[in-house]
Amino acid sequence: MKHFVILCSVLLTCCSCGRKAPQHHSEDLPPIFPDYTDVFIPANIAPLNFGIEDATAIQAVISDNGTTLLEANGKDYVKFPPSKWKDLLQRYRGKEISISVSAWSKKNPDGIRYKDFKIYIDGSEIDDYVAYRLIPPGYIGWNKMAIMQRQLSSFSETPIITNNENEGGCINCHNFCKGSPEHYMLHARNKGGGTIIVKDGVMSKRDIAFGSFKATYPCWHPDGRYIAFSVNDVHQSFYSHCASKIEVFDFSSDLVIYDSKEDRVIEDTRFTDTLHMETFPAFSPDGKTLFFCSAEPHILPYEVDSMHYSVLRVPFDATTGKLGTPVDTVYNARTQGGSASHPRVSPDGKYLLISRADCGTFTIHHPEADLILINLETGDICKPENINSDSAPDSYHSWSSNGKWVAFTSRRTDGRTTDLYFARFNAGHFSKPFLLPQKNPYKNLQRFFSYNVPEFVTGKVNTNRDKMSQMLQSSK
Repeated sequence: MKHFVILCSVLLTCCSCGRKAPQHHSEDLPPIFPDYTDVFIPANIAPLNFGIEDATAIQAVISDNGTTLLEANGKDYVKFPPSKWKDLLQRYRGKEISISVSAWSKKNPDGIRYKDFKIYIDGSEIDDYVAYRLIPPGYIGWNKMAIMQRQLSSFSETPIITNNENEGGCINCHNFCKGSPEHYMLHARNKGGGTIIVKDGVMSKRDIAFGSFKATYPCWHPDGRYIAFSVNDVHQSFYSHCASKIEVFDFSSDLVIYDSKEDRVIEDTRFTDTLHMETFPAFSPDGKTLFFCSAEPHILPYEVDSMHYSVLRVPFDATTGKLGTPVDTVYNARTQGGSASHPRVSPDGKYLLISRADCGTFTIHHPEADLILINLETGDICKPENINSDSAPDSYHSWSSNGKWVAFTSRRTDGRTTDLYFARFNAGHFSKPFLLPQKNPYKNLQRFFSYNVPEFVTGKVNTNRDKMSQMLQSSK
């Protein structure tokens, strides 16, 4: 869809332009992009603007039992007025609205009215911000990237850090302590780089490493003192005989705990030996358990299809920063199939959401990758309906602070770039996902960048980018 020309949107009405009412009716749902038909949305989401390919005019009417609530008109897409949209969501919290769509085109100059569809406005809200890395969807490029934040109740998008602050070096692995905009960390990989840690708005740079490798994938402990890290020796290879043409893998990976108060790395030899490869740590919301992925090593890259990661958990003592016993298996790749990545526990501690592919840990390059839900109370494991696509990778995910919404990345839009989707979660079930709303809905097709590692944030991150730049350009 990225090849067609995007027309400028202008407001019009059937009366002002003299256009007749649509002369034809269809029992099909409108072919709108993004597909917002019959979705659940939070009560504070930005307007769900949408378009129809090849349309010369579109009319969208939102109604309730035949009473018109809001109308929008445009050429190839419609824009709902933000203030009126916001009022509508507040008035209809916990209720449903109906949307009728009519479109005119060269193929249908007399207009066609499609089957009405519903939008369900949930009574709950979503965290107001989500942070993500924007990165070209290539394999080696890193000189054009940024960690951005988007306000979900509007279309405002602002940078937290860009390559300009890091002299073109890689920036990655942002993580927030309980979603706090004043308590977070990120890595900068360049001369003078390191790990930027912000606690209560105070910024510092740390050099966190174990052995000869830097700290990689993080997760804050909820008390804000400790960060669990995997320390990974990351590589990639290309293949000609696999569905996944590129594979990212680790030659080695270990698990450590970083004490941000004492600036020290706490090692546990059970998780730093060569018998297993540990990665992707994730604390439980109460901070008493650490989940992580683990696999037996193989000869890489030749045996990458034999790398199958399970999910384990181990007790954590926040008074000492040490890991305890026993080590339990939550997801057994040997008996339950595939390979697990990115374990994330729901805020109530009842569910674990993982990404699962056939092998390896870098699920975004695996078209078969899906999100898998594990009930931690019963042990039940399922591939949820609605949320997964059929033939595109569905990968990195994050829970909202109230546990009612999940953000995740997927390549279902065009198969090349990774886009950001959201779905409501209720009693073990997900609603139909919806694409990140944009002022111009075709921005999701025009933007040649992938959304990477979405993390919910409870408010706006106010970064001192000048100070961050000075830190990253200093070797101290």
